[in-house]
Amino acid sequence: MRNDRQLSPEELQDFAAELDALRQRTLSKLGETDARYIRRVRTAVRVCCWSGRGLLFFGWFPPTWLLGTLLLGLGKIIENMELGHNVLHGQYDWMNDPEFSGRDYEWDIAGPSAFWRHTHNHVHHTYTNILGMDDDVGYGLVRLFPEQRWKPFYRWQPLWVTLQALLFQYSVAIQHLQLDQYFKGRMSREELSPRLRTLNSKLLRQWGKDYLFFPLLALMVGGQALAVLAGNMVANLLRNLWTFSVIFCGHFTEDSQVFLPAVLDNEARGHWYLRQLRGSSNLQGGPLLHFMTGNLSHQIEHHLFPDLPGHRYAEMAVTVREIAQRYGQTYNSGRLSSQFATVLQRIWRYRLPVVVPNS
Repeated sequence: MRNDRQLSPEELQDFAAELDALRQRTLSKLGETDARYIRRVRTAVRVCCWSGRGLLFFGWFPPTWLLGTLLLGLGKIIENMELGHNVLHGQYDWMNDPEFSGRDYEWDIAGPSAFWRHTHNHVHHTYTNILGMDDDVGYGLVRLFPEQRWKPFYRWQPLWVTLQALLFQYSVAIQHLQLDQYFKGRMSREELSPRLRTLNSKLLRQWGKDYLFFPLLALMVGGQALAVLAGNMVANLLRNLWTFSVIFCGHFTEDSQVFLPAVLDNEARGHWYLRQLRGSSNLQGGPLLHFMTGNLSHQIEHHLFPDLPGHRYAEMAVTVREIAQRYGQTYNSGRLSSQFATVLQRIWRYRLPVVVPNS
C-alpha cells in the first residue's frame, strides 16, 4: 500500500532539482567504459545466437538441442532487453556509432523499430500510466486498475493475458496499428495501410529467417530442419514469456498507480518525476537478473532517466531510493516472484466490475 506524502511547490522544485543533478552527474561519467560495455553485450548476443543455431543443426539429440535452444533464447532475450531496447532509447547515440544509433537500429523481434520508437519512446514515456493516453496500460486487452472502465470481455482476461504472454512480441508489434481506432471509424483505411505494409514486411523477414532460412540451411548441410524449426519456435517462446514478465512487473504491481489525463494540467518537471516514480516497480536481485532484464529491473530509474545507459541504473538507484524516502515517497521494489504474484492478483481481481470509490 502506497503512502506518499503530498509535496509543496517548493519541495517539488527541490525534488526535481536533485534528480536533475543526479542525471547530470551520470551524464558527465559516460565514456569509453560505457562504449566497451555495449560492444561486449553485442558480442555476447552474437556468441549466444550463433552457437545456439549451430548446436540446433545436430538435430534432436537432447543435449545439443536443449542447449542450442536455450542459448538461442538467451541471445534473443539479451538482444531485445539489454541491446535493442536500450539502444532504441538513444542511450548510446553519443558514441556516434551507426551500429548503436537509436534512430537506425532494427531489432530481432516481430515489431518494426520505427513502431516502437513512437508507441514506446514517445507515447509511453511521455504519458506514462495515464489512462486513455498510454496504450501500455493493459494493452487494450486487460483491466489492471479499478479506474479502467469495465467491459464484458474482461471477464476472460486470464485467458487473454495467457495468450498475450505466449505471443508477446506480436502483441507489441500490432500495438502501433491502433486497430481499435480503425474499427471505431476513427482511422481510415488509407492511414492504416502503410502501417500494415511496414509490419508485414518485418514479419516476413523475421519468419523467413527463423522458420525458413535456417531450417533449410540445416537440411542442406545434412541436419534436421524440423529440429531447427522447433528450436527457433521455443527460443522465441522463451523470449516472449520473459519479456512479458519483466514488463508487467515493471508497471502493474500492487503499488503501481495510474493517472487521469487532468494530471497533465500545468505539469512541471517535479510532477513528471513523481508520476514516473509512482507508476513504476523495481525488481530486487543480483547483477545477472539486472542484466537479463536489460536493467528494466530498475524500472523506476528507467522511467526517470530513459535515455541514460541502463547499466548505470544500479548505481543511480541508491541515490534515487534515498531521495524518494527523504521526500516521503514510496520506492516500489520487491523480488520477481512477489512482484509477479501481485500482477497476477490484479489480473484476477479486476476481471470483474469494481466500483471506484469517490476521492
